[in-house]
Amino acid sequence: MSESSESPVEILRRPAVEARIGLSRSTIYQLIKDGKFPSPISLGTKSVGWLANEIDAWISDRIKASRPSVPPSSTRE
Repeated sequence: MSESSESPVEILRRPAVEARIGLSRSTIYQLIKDGKFPSPISLGTKSVGWLANEIDAWISDRIKASRPSVPPSSTRE
């Protein structure tokens, strides 16, 4: 058997997503409706979850969008 280099898929339920991003349920669903947040995946007839890597990417995008671009500093010699 060969080992896969892929990390296991982590699925977050809504309370974990809320805690991770600091937004309320209603805000999350409004962002989904507006196409500004990853859509959940169906886990069953009445349960959904979000892929952790998609949530992490969304957080990274928010960080990049909120920080001004800083030109690379020159190296000191």
